[in-house]
Amino acid sequence: MENKKSINNIEYILAGDYYIPDLKLPNEERPIGKYGQMHREHLKEHNPMRFNDLVLVGQLWTYLADLNEQAQDRLSLIVEQIKVAEGVTEELKAANQMAWIRAMNSIHNRAEEIVLEEIVYR
Repeated sequence: MENKKSINNIEYILAGDYYIPDLKLPNEERPIGKYGQMHREHLKEHNPMRFNDLVLVGQLWTYLADLNEQAQDRLSLIVEQIKVAEGVTEELKAANQMAWIRAMNSIHNRAEEIVLEEIVYR
């Protein structure tokens, strides 16, 4: 008699008279971060089947860590592009620090809105 079965890419092991899922957690060390947490909550609310699938195959943490890294990279890229387009430079920072802070806060907020729309809440 077999001790293991595979159904729909999920391994099952025989425990007494029943087969139970042989679930293993991935060895993932990366944090899921702010954007990963936001996306996890979005999945739970708006796409619970996708959320459950990721949990069942043990890929949720890796998926969220990847998404967080992509969001951080995209945010940095957008911020740099807007800084160049709007002429927010180190010279402005040296000449008028408060204007530079206002400009950078505005740029960061706009860039984050883009990242949330493109990556987190998709």
